[in-house]
Amino acid sequence: MTVVFEEMRERRAARRVKPGDGHPLPRFRWWQLFGRSLFYLDLTDAVYAVDVRHNRTDAEGYTNADLYVDGRRHARSRLPAAFPVPGGKIEVKVSAFGLKRCHYVTAGGTEQRLRPDRFSAEGRREHLDRVHPALSRGISVVSTTVLLVSLAFLVLQLLEKLTRPAPIAAHIGTFVSPVNLPVWLNITLGVAAALASTERAWRLRFNWLLDGGAG
Repeated sequence: MTVVFEEMRERRAARRVKPGDGHPLPRFRWWQLFGRSLFYLDLTDAVYAVDVRHNRTDAEGYTNADLYVDGRRHARSRLPAAFPVPGGKIEVKVSAFGLKRCHYVTAGGTEQRLRPDRFSAEGRREHLDRVHPALSRGISVVSTTVLLVSLAFLVLQLLEKLTRPAPIAAHIGTFVSPVNLPVWLNITLGVAAALASTERAWRLRFNWLLDGGAG
């Protein structure tokens, strides 16, 4: 059954891939830091690049990924995308905060993350990790902690709301959250969670519970 679903998913992804128009790959600009992701893959036959503009959608409201081969647009696909390349495919997926996947998957199942453009947010975050590993680990820990705290408060608030209706309260009682945050602190926590998930997206880290809950 898993094989059947995988084949159906691959066929849908293949139908989303459209030919490109051959125009050259635009250089990454500093003002695109929060709205563009650019990754590279060096294979023996060519250099491949995946370009995603997060703040752009097509006529039907979908975000697209462009595949460039040696600097020319070769194909375009709605996300999630699976571009066929020699020896395998390039899989691209997004979350509400950026990319959560941009990997080269070989026919044998081996995965390799693509290399981010040095001037992109992902590239700068990778550079920080390489030059200041201790600081990078500290930032990662803070991001995860913020999301865990945000998730805990979200669960408490949901339990209180779900047990408030009279029929439910009559059977199991009403849960009262031990912590009531003021509105300004709730907003602050939400903003912090969004920033934490954005930082994790720059590292292509995604957890459906942590990062999905923040969205």
